[in-house]
Amino acid sequence: MLDRLKDEPKTTGMLCDAFPDIDRCTVMLHLKVLEEAELIVARRDGRERWNHLNALPIKQIHDRWISQYAGHALSIIDRLKSDLEA
Repeated sequence: MLDRLKDEPKTTGMLCDAFPDIDRCTVMLHLKVLEEAELIVARRDGRERWNHLNALPIKQIHDRWISQYAGHALSIIDRLKSDLEA
């Protein structure tokens, strides 16, 4: 669902249509979990509920964890390259 929201906000109905194998209740439960995790922000506009991606927590995870491991992986590749060239 996060991938569906990365380019633009979607209504809950649009998200339900995007996942035809999942019933509406399950989609709503998943959206609730994403909202509680602060990965999405939901806003009501009349009868519609618009779901917006909140990319900040994902960036924070990347900055804290992923970049650390990527640096380690690059040093391993650099060492391998040096060993192969020797």
